[in-house]
Amino acid sequence: MEQIVVAIKKIVKDAPSSAPSTPDYWAEACKHLMKKDRVMKRLIPQFGDAALQTRGDAFTTLARSIVGQQISVKAAQTVWERFAALPQGMRPASVLKLKIDDMRAAGLSARKVDYLVDLAMHFEGGKLHVKDWAAMDNESIIAELVAIRGIGQWTAEMFLIFYLRRPNVLPLDDVGLINGISQNYFSGDPVSRSEAREVAEAWKPWCSVATWYIWRSLDPLPVVY
Repeated sequence: MEQIVVAIKKIVKDAPSSAPSTPDYWAEACKHLMKKDRVMKRLIPQFGDAALQTRGDAFTTLARSIVGQQISVKAAQTVWERFAALPQGMRPASVLKLKIDDMRAAGLSARKVDYLVDLAMHFEGGKLHVKDWAAMDNESIIAELVAIRGIGQWTAEMFLIFYLRRPNVLPLDDVGLINGISQNYFSGDPVSRSEAREVAEAWKPWCSVATWYIWRSLDPLPVVY
C-alpha cells in the first residue's frame, strides 16, 4: 500500500506548474483503481508523471473535439494550430468573423467549418446553459450538446471528461477505449460493449480516470482539450 501512495503522490507532484489543471480527485481515484483492478495496478505507475488535464475553456474544448473528428491526433493538432492562429483569441464572436476561405485554407473541411460556425452561434446566442452545467447531470448536458451540429455522443462525453472533469464517464463509442480493453484484458481478442461494461464495473466511480489510463496504454502522449 505504501508503494501505491508514493506512486499516486508522484502523479500530482510531477505535473508541471504551468500545465493546465488536473482534477483534485485524481489521487483518490488512482488509489481506488490500483486496489480494485489488476490492469490499473500495472498501468498507473507507468504514467506517474502525467494526469488528465483541461484548459478550462468550454468553447475551445468543443472546437478542438470537432477539429479532431475522424483524423489522427497528429493531423488534428496541425489543423488546430492553423485554425487557432486565425482569430484574435479563440472566442465564439471572433470565430464568427472569420472568412470561410481562410478556415478551409487552414485544413478544415466544409462540413467542419459549418460545425464550428454553428458551435460559435450557440455560444454567442446564449442557447447553452453554460453557467448551469456544473449543477446539471451528465445526461442533461449530453442532450444539450448533441443539439449542436457536429456534436454527437462521443464528443459530448469527451467534453464531460476533459472540460467538466466528470469522474465517472464511460465512453463506449470510443474506439481507443474498446481497443485498449481488448489489449489489456482480453489478449487482443474482440470485445463487445457488454464485455467492456463488465470490465468497467471495477472502475466505478472513476471510469473517466480508468479510461484515461487505457488511452495512455495505447498512446503515451496525453491529449489536452
